[in-house]
Amino acid sequence: MKKFSFALLLLIAALVLAACGGGSPEEDPTTDDAAGSGGSSSSEGDLLAEVQEEGKLIVGTEGTYPPFTFHDDSGELTGFDVEIAREVGKRLGVEVEFLETQWDAIFAGLDASRFDMVANQVGINEERQASYDFSDPYITSTAVLVVAKGNDEIKSFEDLEGKLSAQSLTSNYAETARSYGAEIEGVEGFNQAIELLNSGRVEATVNDNLTVLDFLKQRPDANIEIVDEADDAAKSALLFRKDSGAIVEEANKALAEMIEDGTYDEISERWFGENVLE
Repeated sequence: MKKFSFALLLLIAALVLAACGGGSPEEDPTTDDAAGSGGSSSSEGDLLAEVQEEGKLIVGTEGTYPPFTFHDDSGELTGFDVEIAREVGKRLGVEVEFLETQWDAIFAGLDASRFDMVANQVGINEERQASYDFSDPYITSTAVLVVAKGNDEIKSFEDLEGKLSAQSLTSNYAETARSYGAEIEGVEGFNQAIELLNSGRVEATVNDNLTVLDFLKQRPDANIEIVDEADDAAKSALLFRKDSGAIVEEANKALAEMIEDGTYDEISERWFGENVLE
């Protein structure tokens, strides 16, 4: 009786093992083929493939930073960076949709995949390069120090020590101001910085020379002036999440084609009257 019971137990165990291990590789959900069809394949994780499949490139930008990204008198979003991004999208064969956000939220928005790319004068620096992918540069500019006319205390960057400067908190220009010992008053963008400067609530602001020159061209009676300019030039590029892959290469290809066929010169001349890449 004991021998019969033991044999019966062995037979049952064999049947259980066969049921657990007898499936074919095609039926096993742990195989590579099954994993590839389950929504986590490398092709579906490729941003370029996703953008081309949807036919849309979503671009983050401020919309309040003339002449790069702003609304014209008719309310249409326009500017140098806007045109560059639209041309890149055109050469990728997709529609470009812009999502506007404040500068200090633009990196978080990219991190959260609210948009695929940022076009907003994002300066290239080592800290950002460690966390994000950049395209090749598409513009070169320098930092300038702006104060109210008649300010006799601030004539150079060195005079910023202990002074209050209006800056977007996460911008390269905020870092420049801090490096000279300035205290920082956070603002949402260039226009607010100028407002605070005109009202006497801050003593200075550091910003892009092209932005300030454009502002002074539009407002020649403005009570501000440039008193110093940095020696080193800053380069800005399109920004992507880290490891975005082929889409960065395609953006670089589009930029190179724009430069080669003269499209870049046309856009640059329209906004600045000269080539602003070098």
